[in-house]
Amino acid sequence: MYYVYILFSQRLNIFYKGITQNPDKRLQEHNNDLSRFTAGKGPWELVYLEEVSSKKEALIREKAIKKLNRKSIILLLQKYSDNQEK
Repeated sequence: MYYVYILFSQRLNIFYKGITQNPDKRLQEHNNDLSRFTAGKGPWELVYLEEVSSKKEALIREKAIKKLNRKSIILLLQKYSDNQEK
């Protein structure tokens, strides 16, 4: 299984999008500055996690999410949050 995820840095008010096979380990890596693009920008919070069946599908979904503007990302997160509460 692969996962598409969105992280949020409240300190800098920015999002980071990526894919992984192990969300917990990947979040730890981001928060320990082991990722070049997120180092020094945390702490990071996992705000979105979507499971997909293949790496190809994950890459396609990640690319689509990366094209979203901030307003669209916030709407996606609201829908995700609503679905998590059900």
